Amino acid sequence: MEGYSETRGRTIDNLHLPEAFLAAMEASYGGTRLGRQELDGELIEDIEGALWTRSTIEACRVEKSDCHSFSRVVVGVDPPASAAGTCGISVCGAGDDGLLYVLADASESGLSPNGWARAVARAAEEWGADRVVAEANNGGDMVKEVLKAVAPELPLKLVKASRGKVARAEPVAALFENGEARFAGRFPALEDELAGMVAGVGYEGPGRSPDRADAMVWAMTALMRPRAEPSVRGL
Repeated sequence: MEGYSETRGRTIDNLHLPEAFLAAMEASYGGTRLGRQELDGELIEDIEGALWTRSTIEACRVEKSDCHSFSRVVVGVDPPASAAGTCGISVCGAGDDGLLYVLADASESGLSPNGWARAVARAAEEWGADRVVAEANNGGDMVKEVLKAVAPELPLKLVKASRGKVARAEPVAALFENGEARFAGRFPALEDELAGMVAGVGYEGPGRSPDRADAMVWAMTALMRPRAEPSVRGL
């Protein structure tokens, strides 16, 4: 707009602030909505109809140190459609307290198939995942072959999407609204994508596609479905 210019200033750019103060502010608020606005000078607003509002995200946040034991850990994978794309890799867990947690956003961009497959394997090994859920709509058998070539013992399950990303995300968003799910830490890139998913509209967040968010939705959906327990039939 003519006659309008926008400038942004970060708190860290203030040369007169003590380093100890800056470190304390970053430790307390870094990655949160408040921190990104007050420390980094970003203007963050909610999109009307978003499945995840910024206030909901903040209300569902806990520190990683508060999360201890998990009955299950699942890695969700949204493979990239191109070499320059982002491979969404999300680690989620079912806590012994009955809640579901987002534990890590291990997404990677611009990697070869071998590269993002290794990133998936690292996340699964680091978190001791008992399941890796990968979307197979783009690539099909190739996704399985690439992942198994890197980690033959990977506990892999391929899934195919029959609905759009936003529609798949709606039941997961309801978990956070109902207090049944938490973010164990701060995941700015993932949270920006979640805040851009709009019910009945589509995706209005950063980038062309919510790859990180979709990977999280796959992992959370897998945790929502109870695993069948072995049983003995009486005769």
